[in-house]
Amino acid sequence: MTTRNLYHSKPAQWAFYGLFFLAIAGIPAFVSDGFLLNQFAVYGIYGMLALSISLCWGFGGILNLGQGIAFGLAAYGMAMTMQMQSQDPDSNPIPPFMLNNSLEHLPWFWQPFWSTGGGIVLALVVPTLFYVVFGTLMFRARVSGPFFAIMSLAMLSAFATLILDMQPYTNGANGLSPPAPLSLFGTDIDPYGPTAYWIVCGLLIAVTVGAKLLTQSKFGLVVQALRGDPERVRFLGYNVALYETCIYAISGFIAALAGCLWVMLIQYVSPAQLDPTFSIGMVIWAGIGGRLSLLGAILGAFLIQGGQSYLGDQFLATWLLVLGAFFIVVVRFLPKGLAGLLEKVLGALARQPGKHTRPDLPHAITGAPAAGE
Repeated sequence: MTTRNLYHSKPAQWAFYGLFFLAIAGIPAFVSDGFLLNQFAVYGIYGMLALSISLCWGFGGILNLGQGIAFGLAAYGMAMTMQMQSQDPDSNPIPPFMLNNSLEHLPWFWQPFWSTGGGIVLALVVPTLFYVVFGTLMFRARVSGPFFAIMSLAMLSAFATLILDMQPYTNGANGLSPPAPLSLFGTDIDPYGPTAYWIVCGLLIAVTVGAKLLTQSKFGLVVQALRGDPERVRFLGYNVALYETCIYAISGFIAALAGCLWVMLIQYVSPAQLDPTFSIGMVIWAGIGGRLSLLGAILGAFLIQGGQSYLGDQFLATWLLVLGAFFIVVVRFLPKGLAGLLEKVLGALARQPGKHTRPDLPHAITGAPAAGE
């Protein structure tokens, strides 16, 4: 087998992913503090969001500044499901905040959330269907680039305003705060226990593997070709709008899954989850980590959110300036993010005299597309 064929089999790349999975899976063995374990699980959710941006923007070339739509709608759906688990259909069928807003009957769109399974399915399906519809309308009209980014941001602001205005049904700016943990199959999921962490970790690994296999499939290759030259792909007979809608909807589904996990861990959701700043932050995570690398985007989210947790309290508002400056430097000098920097370092080491490392190994480790691919 030639070196090139070895590269296409990507054994080193999958080995590196496996090491990453083992590292995050082993955290509960070394962390006994429930609060810290919960925080690590939240980082896993951020990583999932960064991965969804990498899939959409890095591989698909679709800059989405409104990823909070899927995340926020799914989070509200999960919060509604958990809220209804705490209500009694006979003696206490209406959440307290609705009574405070003079509602006498449970709204019709809250009724399906009496079923835990049905509520979780709706929390995932509704945002994904919105992405399918919105993506179809935009991409068939050939809206792309900065125009699509602006439209997605405008739609996000519209949803945030809608939730704020629907005070009697969503509790407005106060948000939803389910009084009890999520119950699955008769078992309460302690958000500070190892079970919740394993759920987040397992789903993060599953979506990462799924996304990686997707990018290596024929579908993924067509999507990556769209990023470079959509007109040429259209000339070859492919339905560009269909491929763009599919990758956009898949990224939305991953963000929706992250939204459900967020409420399971935090037991709270508010319009802040649909704030444009949060969605733009997802793009920053992926950009700094490396939008052309799924694993790089995840690590970028870990780095930025970890820095904010431990440095944000010290620098306060200055942290946003530090983050903005860091992002500008990375975009200007490291267009492939920190994953690209790792490529350059490993490539330089491989070119040193006496080194026999394959020249394509850095690409295999970071997961970014190699030159000419």
